[in-house]
Amino acid sequence: MNEHFLTDIEIKQFKCFSDFKASGFKRVNLIGGKNNIGKTAFIEACYINVHSVNIDKILTAIINAKYSREFLNIAANIDSIDNQRYLDSIGNYSAKSNLKNIEFAAIKKSGIKEYKVGVDNNNNVINANYLSIDANNIYNIMYIDNFGCDNGGLIRLYQAVQKQDQENQLNYYVHEFDGSIESFKVIGDKPQCKTNGEYRYITEFGDGLRHYISIICAIYACENGYLFIDEIDNGIHYTQLDRLWEIILTLSKKTNCQVFAITHSKEMLESFARVAEKLNDQDISYTLLVKNKQQEIKSIAMDYEMLLDSVAQGHEVRGW
Repeated sequence: MNEHFLTDIEIKQFKCFSDFKASGFKRVNLIGGKNNIGKTAFIEACYINVHSVNIDKILTAIINAKYSREFLNIAANIDSIDNQRYLDSIGNYSAKSNLKNIEFAAIKKSGIKEYKVGVDNNNNVINANYLSIDANNIYNIMYIDNFGCDNGGLIRLYQAVQKQDQENQLNYYVHEFDGSIESFKVIGDKPQCKTNGEYRYITEFGDGLRHYISIICAIYACENGYLFIDEIDNGIHYTQLDRLWEIILTLSKKTNCQVFAITHSKEMLESFARVAEKLNDQDISYTLLVKNKQQEIKSIAMDYEMLLDSVAQGHEVRGW
């Protein structure tokens, strides 16, 4: 296990989580569970934790997590980006992992709003009137929502592919996904795919292609870092799942990138186990989120052997 990987986390307070623990994370980690149990909030908590190297990066990660939830409203001009409102909406975040102990709280007392922010017990209190956010992301820690990256994000990711001279490899992967597509590239400020000898904007293709390309490019960009993927199978046909996992497992190992992904799909889970067995890649885990009789969220961790055994026995491992 690489020393920079997240292996365990205790979420003391964040959204639907209170006194929650999960452990056993490997290089590639799949998260499952019923709808509205907190899978997205869970990977948001992990993302915030690994991104929080200082106060600016804590605030940036919290804002990014909220932005991904609001993306559709922003794109439709229903909402606007408001960093301070995003921070206020989170309320409290408290999580300790094998890497960091992070605290954040938005506090309003006697008409004064303050933010309490701490990294490894080094706490600071900031008056909201003097809050200055240097919202710069850590380049190799990424969160991809269920629609993939927008054009600007995809252009930035593609630059990582270019820097590593992997354009031909990416084109090979894209052609596997859709045999009618000859290549992918950025022309001007537009991601485009070549089909029938003509380049067309990626928006003319299905959401699955954008999501697929976003994931692959992001693994290159997140070398020695972390990639968090919400609803990894969104828009991707079940016949493509094995190949997607082969790419993720192979590239994440090559780039030393730790991956966390969410699925609702039994087919995606079975594909994950099947491909890991095919590649004999034991650096994987499956984390199932469930609720006990007291309606508390708990985690069930499965390593390579446990997951393969559960799938082989036909056990229900998606949630109950």
